[in-house]
Amino acid sequence: MVDVVVTGIGLRTALGITTQETWANLLAGKSAIALRQPFMALPVMPLAMVGKYPIDPDHLVTAAVKAALADAGLMAPLKDCGVVVGSSRSYLNRWEAIVRGEPSSQDWLAALPASLSGQVAQAVGSCGPTLAPMAACATGLWALFQGYLLLQTEQCQRVVVAAFDAPISPLTLTGFLLMKSMAKDGCYPFDCDRNGLVLGEGAAAVVLEAGETAVPSASIYGHLLGFGLSNDAYHISSSRRDSTLAVARQCLERSGLSPDDIDYIHTHGTGTRLNDANEAYMIQQLFPEVAVSSTKGATGHTLGAAGLIGTVFSLLSLQQQYLPPCVGLKQPEFALNFVRAGLGAAAVKHVLCSSFGFGGQNAIVAIAR
Repeated sequence: MVDVVVTGIGLRTALGITTQETWANLLAGKSAIALRQPFMALPVMPLAMVGKYPIDPDHLVTAAVKAALADAGLMAPLKDCGVVVGSSRSYLNRWEAIVRGEPSSQDWLAALPASLSGQVAQAVGSCGPTLAPMAACATGLWALFQGYLLLQTEQCQRVVVAAFDAPISPLTLTGFLLMKSMAKDGCYPFDCDRNGLVLGEGAAAVVLEAGETAVPSASIYGHLLGFGLSNDAYHISSSRRDSTLAVARQCLERSGLSPDDIDYIHTHGTGTRLNDANEAYMIQQLFPEVAVSSTKGATGHTLGAAGLIGTVFSLLSLQQQYLPPCVGLKQPEFALNFVRAGLGAAAVKHVLCSSFGFGGQNAIVAIAR
């Protein structure tokens, strides 16, 4: 087995325009969620937006990838580098503009779902494999897994993995409103008063390298031990409760870990009734004493980017030995060991990061210090 390590990270979220700003605001318990009305035809609703107006995906991904490469001490061209860029919405905002007949948005070729992965490959100067996965809200972890797999199969010795979503568009907002899954005033994961999710803009990027050829250990954020991946084949949007348990056990087995080895879980924690209940059930069954938190009360739900953003938060927790709080949690519905404020930890060695998407897309990664 190839030792796959993370040597560079980058974030662009509504909570901060840099990794450091996002992390500092998260530890301080701040939230980027505010009542907004980006489209006059739609009502005011809570959203987590990077700026005053909806952002284009290019700006999100470019910033995150540049930050990750700089953090890893790398410069283009990287000809032997693989590229994986995942999104659940991709350029949907541009397609909507094309349908509306806006003159500035008629370049349909540049709006194809896989276009951004090709653009990132060009920016990186890569001649290696270029992939563009989509797996609903589990896309970020699927992208991470595909990057991990490229290294395990020795297709290359370095991979840039990015995930993004810019979901603030009329069609996306209307769809979630019609599903009645949008929150009324804010995002409160695992709270008795939670009433839905809050959409947020964001992107994350990481540099993966084979441990044998990577830079010195001082520059390594963490080691990817293994993944649990499954699909419920059950319902277009709802998930099965037992699937979360099965995929967590799969992740542990493939990572060579037991439940007692886990020190922290960065949960999917969307603030919806069903998702939080299913995930809480998994944690209660396998990890009743482990520290847990969701960060979507701070960043909003960034859909396809959420899993990779959560991975970056997990890596920072390992590096700095500090756990992020469950922002928005006031009255927990579940008897779990929630991190209620930014918490220094004596020894965080192994963490899990989870993502559960529409259609029963389930993904969990185990990471070691």
